[in-house]
Amino acid sequence: MASQVNPIEVDKLIEGCRKGRLKDQEGLYKHFYGYAMGICLRYAKSRDEASEVLNDAFLKVFNKIAMYDNTKLFKAWLRRIVVNTAIDYYRKEHKYDNHVPIEKANKEENDFDAIDQLNTEDILKLLQELPPHYRVVFNLYEIEGYSHDEIGEMLKIPVGTSKSHLSRAKQRLRALVSEQLYAKAVKVQGSNF
Repeated sequence: MASQVNPIEVDKLIEGCRKGRLKDQEGLYKHFYGYAMGICLRYAKSRDEASEVLNDAFLKVFNKIAMYDNTKLFKAWLRRIVVNTAIDYYRKEHKYDNHVPIEKANKEENDFDAIDQLNTEDILKLLQELPPHYRVVFNLYEIEGYSHDEIGEMLKIPVGTSKSHLSRAKQRLRALVSEQLYAKAVKVQGSNF
């Protein structure tokens, strides 16, 4: 768990990183580890993969720290680098995945309030069960707020493929949520006997 560091100390860590001080790099890494790892886990299929993305992202942070504008929020700058690193990892690992034409994009949009019954850890596990291309599009659209046009451009896929992946991700999540809730209900029922 990251130690409590006030904004002035974060600024000092950033300045130390600009000077190449390893102790300050370590301090910045430790301070933002949980935040950045949370982002990585949403995109990765496993904790090991998330760690790989996280480490790559921090290497980029340390290499580009001179480009950071002190008038902007560091956490937002870091988030952008982590998300882009996750996308780069996805592209590298899944560049030969098939694309789906726009005609096959499912336009069905349903709410699923059942997700309110799950905790954060359950939801994260469900996201990690999605195929990588569905997981990345779901995160970019639903969590990061990108449009399908932006996602298509980032991932180098047609807009229809982005829409299709989102729709299929939601369908798969609905099925996974139902399975999870059913398993919890059976467990509760079993403990009542």
